Amino acid sequence: MANYQKGQIWGALRKAWKGYRIAKVQNDNVRMREYATRIRTLQTQLGVPQASFPNLGM
Repeated sequence: MANYQKGQIWGALRKAWKGYRIAKVQNDNVRMREYATRIRTLQTQLGVPQASFPNLGM
C-alpha cells in the first residue's frame, strides 16, 4: 500500500464513515461490509483502535 500523509488517511476515513452511514440507512449490507473493511484498514494505518461492526460479524 502506498504511503499517504496522515491527513489524507483521516480524510479517507471520514469519507468511509459517511459512506457506511448512508449504506446503513439504505440497509445495503454489501456496501456496509465494504465500507467497514475500508474503515478498519484505514484505522490500522493510522494506529488507532479498530471499530467493531457486530451487525456485520466484524
